[in-house]
Amino acid sequence: MTRRSVKAARFGEMGVTGLHQFGGYIYADPNRNLQGQRGAEIYDKMATSDPILAGGLFAIESICKQVPWFAKPMGTKKKDIRAARFVESCFFDMATPWPQTLSEILTMAKFGWSWMEKVFKIRRGPFERDQRFKSEYSDGRVGWANWAPRSQLTLSRWEYEDGTDHLKGMVQIAPPDFKERFIPIEKSLHFRIKTSNNNPEGVPVIRGAYDSWLRKSIIEDIEATGLERDLAGYPILYVPKHIADPDPKDEDAVAAHNEYLELITNIRNDEAGGLMLSSEVDANGNRAYELKLLASSGMKQYNTTQIIARYNQGIAMSFLADFLLLGSGRQGSYALSETKERMFAQGVTGILNAILETINQWAIPDLAELNPDLFEDLEHYPEWACGKVEMPNLLQLADYLQKLGYKAPWVMDDPVLENHLRGLADLPLRDPLTKPTPQPAPPEDGIGKSKQRRAIALHARKVAPMRPAITLQSQKIAQMRALPQGVTA
Repeated sequence: MTRRSVKAARFGEMGVTGLHQFGGYIYADPNRNLQGQRGAEIYDKMATSDPILAGGLFAIESICKQVPWFAKPMGTKKKDIRAARFVESCFFDMATPWPQTLSEILTMAKFGWSWMEKVFKIRRGPFERDQRFKSEYSDGRVGWANWAPRSQLTLSRWEYEDGTDHLKGMVQIAPPDFKERFIPIEKSLHFRIKTSNNNPEGVPVIRGAYDSWLRKSIIEDIEATGLERDLAGYPILYVPKHIADPDPKDEDAVAAHNEYLELITNIRNDEAGGLMLSSEVDANGNRAYELKLLASSGMKQYNTTQIIARYNQGIAMSFLADFLLLGSGRQGSYALSETKERMFAQGVTGILNAILETINQWAIPDLAELNPDLFEDLEHYPEWACGKVEMPNLLQLADYLQKLGYKAPWVMDDPVLENHLRGLADLPLRDPLTKPTPQPAPPEDGIGKSKQRRAIALHARKVAPMRPAITLQSQKIAQMRALPQGVTA
């Protein structure tokens, strides 16, 4: 290879990722049952039928919905603030509310990936008759009409550029018409939590729980069958020899054999229980037909409860949700619970970061391109952001501030710090334009404590009517933590 060709190769790819795919079908998972459409159906069954998986996924979704979501300006100028406010208005002006849209995105935890199709609209106000352009705003700008979900169960195949690893889009076949539809990647948002070899199907959060879930399901089925037999008994039916071992040429005997075999197989101890047999006896007085139910004898060799509990532990540990099992047994402490909950919160934070990276890389630039007058002079586009999943311990935080030497008057002199601390405690925020009222000085000694209490009460009565009402501006203070230094809402 010449020096010139080496320089040219720096701007292109010479190798490939090594993803095991052929014709748009992915064969990356070593377990064939978890590949393609069959794998998606199994993951869906796991997430809906298993209580540990369902509870863990619900916890992830609930935490993600609980954190505050907002647009963060990436500069200190007014145009940065104006662009961030526009982006935030677009998120909360879609046909599907943002929490429901977030639920659709979070299906990637179950399947490994999720696909949303971006649909735009011209914002023509709340009284627009055409539902495609109806909006809370009538500024004529272009916003999102919807992020339409595309079910993982409708995926037919992936579309790649010939000879490359560049994904062009997905092909779906969906009810009710089951037509083949191609959705280009440029019109979509492709979410993945983690991936290997740039696999478009990603890796599901619950992938590591499959083996434990499968074995537990088998044991639970066997346990249910054994329990039913213990309650109803093991049926034994005595019939004449020509029915127990019928001649294939004797159609009546073969039919009777099959009917009796089906009868004892389907015996249940329920409201439909009952059996009618012939009272015919032989020459010795023995009944020709007799049904007996044998009870189970002795203790079971294996304790299925312990086995299932072990598999439950493995399922929960596979996605850091084993804190759900604390308290269900004899072990577990508050300190252990706090540690496991913190690890789970860190995992949820990673999921949120994956969502934000995709949105900020592929959604907001499209919005900026369609509204150039708002974004053309910006050094950086605003970003979609969210609050923290794990809130600090207030007692530990107070002790930390005290050790740093912070006291109440010093905190009140810094409105940003005070509002940050108020927000952590879920207290009303202070208007940054309102100066703190000086507090009465405490007495130097123990004399005059009654006068001090009267002075404090008088001061409280004077200050109460002066407290400003919470305005729209004060409500926006909650986002000040995300604003750069020196920027106000």
